Amino acid sequence: MHTVVIGGGVIGLTQAYHLAREGESVTVVDARHTGLGASEVNAGWVVPAEAAPVPGPGVIFQSMKWMLRPDSPLYIRPSVQPDFLKFMFNMWRRSNFQDQRAGFEGHLRLAQNTIETFDEYRADGMDFEMHNEGLLMAFTQKENLEHHLDNLDLPKSFELDPQVLLGDDVRTREPLLSDAVYGGIYFPLERHLDPGAMVQSLHKRLVELGVKIVENSPVDRVTIRGNKVSSVHSGEQTFDGDRFVLAAGAWTGPLSKLFKEPLPVRPGKGYSVEVPAYGLRGAVNLSDAKVAVTPFNARLRLAGTMEFGGLDEKINQVRIDAILRAPRTYFKGWEPPTEPVIPRAGIRPMTPDGMPVIGALGSLGNTFVSTGHGMLGVTLAPGSASALTDLILRDKKTPALLPFTSARFLSRNHAA
Repeated sequence: MHTVVIGGGVIGLTQAYHLAREGESVTVVDARHTGLGASEVNAGWVVPAEAAPVPGPGVIFQSMKWMLRPDSPLYIRPSVQPDFLKFMFNMWRRSNFQDQRAGFEGHLRLAQNTIETFDEYRADGMDFEMHNEGLLMAFTQKENLEHHLDNLDLPKSFELDPQVLLGDDVRTREPLLSDAVYGGIYFPLERHLDPGAMVQSLHKRLVELGVKIVENSPVDRVTIRGNKVSSVHSGEQTFDGDRFVLAAGAWTGPLSKLFKEPLPVRPGKGYSVEVPAYGLRGAVNLSDAKVAVTPFNARLRLAGTMEFGGLDEKINQVRIDAILRAPRTYFKGWEPPTEPVIPRAGIRPMTPDGMPVIGALGSLGNTFVSTGHGMLGVTLAPGSASALTDLILRDKKTPALLPFTSARFLSRNHAA
């Protein structure tokens, strides 16, 4: 049997690897080179304990305040297009405690074996930088820290051992934090890795396993016979298969229309920039500023912002400057670099409920989807690939996939 995976980002490559290591014949088709965009420039966090969906209580009110600031962590490009308005309305509907909590629990279940799986990847010869110093959420505002306490029982129930640190206790954990930091939540079992090196190592391992990787080939047509896809096309190229997996990240929205099963996946742009190493013990979430700080061996990566707009990777320098300023409040002696830096952008695939879409693609009998992982692509990639492999190769419907079915968007005349 032969499976065609459409998309060469972290989700598509991981899915291809899980299939190929079980003996499946696989072709990966990507619109450009594999591993670019959000798969390469993200923070590199492996953080099940901080995997709550974006929509949640207070998000809409906070978003309205941020919209008045050009350097805010969130920007929504105004549009009157019906699909955009429907998407934002359904995100607003999901911005409540109950839905966010249910989504958080679903993410935790899907990522339950993530840490062990990354160890398996390295044992299989993949070479990428990875650290296990945990994750510290740092707060300058007491009310923001207290807002996060309501859901701490969920990571506790998955034995992730969250630790609330107040005052000097948080500075004992991370000595470079300033006195402006009120407190933090430390998750000792979380990790971070170099995402660019990870996707490169995935690509290399796939080639060694005999996977055919076709780059610079955007899919522009799909041939459907009855309720099954027989081939996908890119210009004059045709890719036949027995099964197909749509894993094209933020491009899944328009591509899903070619499969006659349109999904509400929209782009959410983020940025990252690298500066010289700063001496942090581990990854730090500047929680009030919404900036992720990731220390690698020889450099420090800052990542943040969410822009709801189009499928472009243009740089907004105002937001880059805001990311570089953010650590001033949190870290002792921090100043933005005086030397020029090279900002990069990536587009995350977002859904209205902030949860991925994984499983069968609508009514198509031989086509599957894995997309919409938002800011959790690295964290959720192993669990998504493992569960979907069970479905594809063994027709085993893992309970962990139940919250992520495409039917929640496709069963109501494509509403939501």
